[in-house]
Amino acid sequence: MNKKLQMVYTYHNETKHSQQRYAKSLGYMDWATQPNPYRTYIDTKKTQLPLSFENKTLEYSQIFNQKKEDTLSAPLCKEAISQFFQFSLGLAAIKEYQGQSWALRCNASSGNLQPSEAYLISNDIPGIDDGLFHYSPLGHELELLSNANEELTLPKNSFLVCLSSIVWREAWKYGERSWRYTQLDCGHALKALEISALILGWKVEVVNTKDSSLQNLIGFDQVQRFIPQERELPDMLLLVSFNDNSENKLKEIDIDKIRDSLEETYRGKANQLSHDWHKWDILEKIEDATLSDDLETKEYINNKYEINPYRETSFLAKDIVLNRRSAQVMDKDDSNITKKEFETILGSVKSNNSSIHLVVFVHNVTDIEQGLYILVRNENHKEQLKTLFKKEFLWEKVDTQSGQLYKLEEGDFKFLSKAISCNQDIASHGAFTLGMLAEFTNQLEQFGASRYKQLYWDCGAIGQQLYLEATSLKLSATGIGCFLDDILHGALGLQTNHFQTLYHFTIGRGLVDTRLSTKKPYID
Repeated sequence: MNKKLQMVYTYHNETKHSQQRYAKSLGYMDWATQPNPYRTYIDTKKTQLPLSFENKTLEYSQIFNQKKEDTLSAPLCKEAISQFFQFSLGLAAIKEYQGQSWALRCNASSGNLQPSEAYLISNDIPGIDDGLFHYSPLGHELELLSNANEELTLPKNSFLVCLSSIVWREAWKYGERSWRYTQLDCGHALKALEISALILGWKVEVVNTKDSSLQNLIGFDQVQRFIPQERELPDMLLLVSFNDNSENKLKEIDIDKIRDSLEETYRGKANQLSHDWHKWDILEKIEDATLSDDLETKEYINNKYEINPYRETSFLAKDIVLNRRSAQVMDKDDSNITKKEFETILGSVKSNNSSIHLVVFVHNVTDIEQGLYILVRNENHKEQLKTLFKKEFLWEKVDTQSGQLYKLEEGDFKFLSKAISCNQDIASHGAFTLGMLAEFTNQLEQFGASRYKQLYWDCGAIGQQLYLEATSLKLSATGIGCFLDDILHGALGLQTNHFQTLYHFTIGRGLVDTRLSTKKPYID
């Protein structure tokens, strides 16, 4: 086994929560070192983006059911770029309590710590210079890092977005397990961008790049512009373009030529996020281990959509995006949802070629018996799962339109789901809770260590979709990063690393904290 893969297995095992010990962290909130949730670049030209609150959008249900040939794509312009970022990575609301205020964003984030950043490369977009920009959600503006010369060329009707992560933002609170949450948040951001693109009639595709080339393209290797303790690394490069019938746009992307069209040294110095830092050696080791110079791995991101026959007319898409929240408490006295709502939610993440399966604890769903279920999202894995799971499991196919759903065992699993989720009531007071079970060993051995973080991206993307789907049904959802990994594995009978749980989720009816007031963002 190579050193990178060994590091992945070491990190994964050492950062598991268990009944005996939680993964290493400070164990308290060091408010003096709390990082700034906003990256800005000092001494850069700012392009203010117009707000999109009044823009008309399709209904949420409609954005998934458009036929490609009938899709009306918004033209590339400053106003459309503004909406694209505002309804994906922008501020969704301002919460206030006893004189304190904080912002919520459209993309979900563990602890609302927001480790993800975004960069834009534009060419021939009216109202926006050609070049490289950082998107600043605080002011909803673009910060110019480098102009481009006339040699910059991108495919027609397209632009590039790079997602990056600053793991320190999560490490401040969560210590060694924070890398996991950072990758989940990258997946949340990816799906948020995809949904925002769909609203505009655009599509998002992952560009296969070497991580070293991407670091050089965005300027992260220009170390004098960054605080070394606040390391920022690129995650993925996305091509955003019209959702038309033109193919092979990805083949037109030449990273080296794009880099040559930009300035040698970029403008702006990254702001310092904290006054001091706590060092976690294992975090830099797992970051280094999962960097890749393999051009073939990133294409395995699962970002395809299937038409969901159960999705009905809903609110405007922009309202679903802006009203997505993470519930803090579920109403245990009003936790029932209908079978149709259950099928709609699971149907929104239906797949048959994914590496991620959903282990579902059904607590209170009409016409679905309480019990332990699995949504198999890749039929090729079913026989292996049956072999690895407990022999006494039923594997009864459930009559739903949500995909390959199987009942494994009947019974009340509220106590177990709560115990798995670090004894949090929210896991037992909802309608159902699920764990995202990833094919693990085979994925790592086939695609290399970098596949580890991509599995988390896939899970985060599923989570963001579940958030939006629940919101569209006037239900509530919460991603759960604190769970006892091997307790779930034991409940299933898993004794090897062939499959591992990476993310948990609960859906029900959230209780609103009436002590908090809510205001629109970007308005004084």
